[in-house]
Amino acid sequence: MVLRIGNASGFYGDRFDAVREMLTGGELDVLTGDYLAELTMLILGRDQLKDPTAGYAKTFLRQMEEGLGLAHERGVRIVANAGGLNPAGLADALRGLAAKLGLPTRIAHVEGDRLPAVDGVLAANAYLGGAGIAACLAAGADVVVTGRVTDAALVTGPAQWHFGWGPEEYDRLAGAVVAGHVLECGTQATGGNYAFFRDHDPTVFRRPGFPVAELHADGSAVITKHPGTGGLVDVGTVTAQLLYETAGARYPGPDVTARLDTVRLTQVGPDRVRIDGVRGEAPPPTLKVGLSRLGGFRNEVVFVLTGLDIEAKAQLVRDQIEDALATARPREVRWELARTDRPDASTEETASALLRLVIRDPRPEAVGRALTGAAIELALASYPGFHVTAPPGRGSPYGVFETAYVPASEVPHTAVLPDGTRVPVPAPAHTPYPAPGSTPEFPAPVSAPELPAPVSAPVSAPEFPAPVSAPVSAPELPAPGLPDPLPEGPVRRVPLGRIAGARSGDKGGDANIGVWVRTDEEWRWLAHALTVDKVRELLPETAGLAVTRHVLPRLRALNFTVAGILGEGVASQARFDPQAKALGEWLRSRELDVPEDLL
Repeated sequence: MVLRIGNASGFYGDRFDAVREMLTGGELDVLTGDYLAELTMLILGRDQLKDPTAGYAKTFLRQMEEGLGLAHERGVRIVANAGGLNPAGLADALRGLAAKLGLPTRIAHVEGDRLPAVDGVLAANAYLGGAGIAACLAAGADVVVTGRVTDAALVTGPAQWHFGWGPEEYDRLAGAVVAGHVLECGTQATGGNYAFFRDHDPTVFRRPGFPVAELHADGSAVITKHPGTGGLVDVGTVTAQLLYETAGARYPGPDVTARLDTVRLTQVGPDRVRIDGVRGEAPPPTLKVGLSRLGGFRNEVVFVLTGLDIEAKAQLVRDQIEDALATARPREVRWELARTDRPDASTEETASALLRLVIRDPRPEAVGRALTGAAIELALASYPGFHVTAPPGRGSPYGVFETAYVPASEVPHTAVLPDGTRVPVPAPAHTPYPAPGSTPEFPAPVSAPELPAPVSAPVSAPEFPAPVSAPVSAPELPAPGLPDPLPEGPVRRVPLGRIAGARSGDKGGDANIGVWVRTDEEWRWLAHALTVDKVRELLPETAGLAVTRHVLPRLRALNFTVAGILGEGVASQARFDPQAKALGEWLRSRELDVPEDLL
């Protein structure tokens, strides 16, 4: 018995026609869509400030103008987190759309993730698991929309419903979490943003298809894509996505803690990668909460410096701007010189460097006229060739993303069924995180989740305790054994990317960089060569930050987390690359000594 789950969205703004492609391109049982990211929650929060009925992904509703009919014809269920901050509002809009189209589509939604926002927080949302989705599907829902659930919950929920897994069948649930993590970012699993794209025919990657997971009752899965679609599914593309925005061997979530150090990947055919061997442990007793708030106001200007004396030109305009801002200096002033210029360049653009200035302050006036006047008034009074890429505007608000944790038992996870019945979804009964050094005793699996009897009256939200600043952690795992190092021999200084792939991303203000290789011999070298000290040497911007190395031998991979490198998160735009998307590619471009036998 196979459950075929496809994904049609990795973010709010992904390929619009992917819903049609997935519903018409091959066999599916469930179609999922991931529309939420940290930045998206802030965008939706700002939308809702203007219109209280907003707060959901409007593009999903537009996609359903065609998608509802296609799904009905093919018997495909749809599960998406497009509800954002207002899943009930999106469910109502979908019911209106179904009625307009004359379709008998049964709509359900999941709520309870949104917590009371206090102290300037625009939105506070707990990351829920898949049990509410499972309850909606079991009640006959054709479409289930949610607010903030974990990305993997879009797969664990349908799997729990289809296979009848109980809440303590940890290995099966962990397998579904891993499959869900591979699917969640859409085409990143099928060759999008892939480090080794040059090893293949470039036409393969022009329009990658979206991924499909064929889930089995034991929790194993095969990752593939619809026949005839572009892209590539191999052990490398799946490994890259597994390392994306994760950290250590334990990957905790509200359904289960998946052990990434147990994942086994096998190429079983063209564009078919089997995932099995995944072990699971009990989930933690707390849920992660994403807190989105307005951090203040920002403005920026990019000065173009052309030809000779780039450093001196940059220093002159910097001194002039600093003098102009001295009387009411913004809280943060950040300069960055990007030497994009080349000597004796054949075009003006390639002869030019870019000097970027970003300022932030709680006061809008401190980033508006203060910068606009200072920059524009220098037009005839600064370095030779003075011009900017665009005149600075009045400034704009920026957001900050933070995380906290609340007891899972205090969050009113609720499945709202197609007939309006509200079913409270209980928190996991067992979260046996033991004291360090002791052995956890996991209860025997049960065959089906036990939901309380449906109630027709709304369930009132409990009073929430103050969020705690850190999750309740499981005991440390023993450090995995490293392979024997390669024997000494001749080396050549080359970029790390000659043999290693990488993928990086953001988690709040932190970044992760997953690095992997493709052969056992390469792993014997990488495991010993790429230490924390070596990463600090190759990436000087990590100086002074906490860097942690996680070893995943089955994936021939190392995962590094860099704390605080993204400041207050993507919405604050603290860096040139605010989501750390290219941090891994920077690391791959850095040179070190590699054994010649590997090249």
